[in-house]
Amino acid sequence: MILERYIHREILEKIGWIVGLLLLIVASNRFVEYLADAAAGKLPGDLILKMLMMKLLAMLPRLMPIAFFLAVMLALSRLARDKELTIVSGAGVSDAFQLRTIARFALPFAVLVAAASFYLAPWAERQLRELKDRAAIESDVTGIAAGQFKEFSNGDRVVYVEALSGDRQRMQNIFLQVRQRNELGVLASGGAAYTVQPRSGSRYVLFENGRRYIGLPGELDYQITEYRHYAVLLETGDRSAAQDELEELPTAVLVRGNSPMYRAELQWRVSFVVAAVLLPLLGVAMSRFGFNEHRYTPIFVAVFAYFIYSNLLGISKTLLKRDNIPGVVGLWWVHVLLLLTIIVILKLPELRRRLRHARATRALPEG
Repeated sequence: MILERYIHREILEKIGWIVGLLLLIVASNRFVEYLADAAAGKLPGDLILKMLMMKLLAMLPRLMPIAFFLAVMLALSRLARDKELTIVSGAGVSDAFQLRTIARFALPFAVLVAAASFYLAPWAERQLRELKDRAAIESDVTGIAAGQFKEFSNGDRVVYVEALSGDRQRMQNIFLQVRQRNELGVLASGGAAYTVQPRSGSRYVLFENGRRYIGLPGELDYQITEYRHYAVLLETGDRSAAQDELEELPTAVLVRGNSPMYRAELQWRVSFVVAAVLLPLLGVAMSRFGFNEHRYTPIFVAVFAYFIYSNLLGISKTLLKRDNIPGVVGLWWVHVLLLLTIIVILKLPELRRRLRHARATRALPEG
């Protein structure tokens, strides 16, 4: 139908610039953070754009439902403001037509959200973690110069490197002094490399084929140990390992898992898909409240409604991760509550007519 394609085109145009605007806001915020890290020497400049791109891809499932919701609200309010919906209603098109039109658009859009939530976002999170680990290694290696000492952990770790490889990823003829409690340890090796523990983000130097000396300064009873591989902690990571691991896990792994944390993350990803269907229908229902004469009122109303919905989902996710609520309740009760809200809003005109009719019937004189 021509009218249906017209409404779809109106919504699609608004989705495009809303998603673009939201991505621009997120990108500008992250870009400033990455620039600050690069200025502090914590992030190589050539990784900034790659990390920014992965972060935007990981954020897509969260941005797409709210963008669709805002697009529906703005499109319907514009059509109502220009009296196009009034003309359509006068031509005999029912209010249910709007619901069917939006629902037909929402279903393929929900498929895109599912692809982004189940596959694209976890892949982007894994790539982002790898880039962060690479940045940590490169920033540390960048701070080391051949023939100079470098301190770590507030002076408890002191590294001296005689030479660096051409790609600056490996160190040759390395010396490390480790101070722990009252003991002083010295490690010497012909070669070593940086490594990052994926789960925690802690950074290590992995020594190869060397010797370790442990003892007290001024005394002769040193312990000497030969090793093939020996890892020494330089910096303890501050990464929230459990949360990062959940966001990076493939959806198939979450489906097979039985822990509360796995169920919470899986239902969280499903929530984006459900939201892509329910939020546009909420937009159709809320458009009947007469916001049409005010251009920006629908935006504030939509943001407020999404804020409540999103926060309830976040609270439920936390409770489910802690196993404070059963998995069968999980995040589903929030979606059911939203669905009931949509039904009540859609039925309000009919309920009001019945209430007026009942009052008018009671007011009629008997006989």
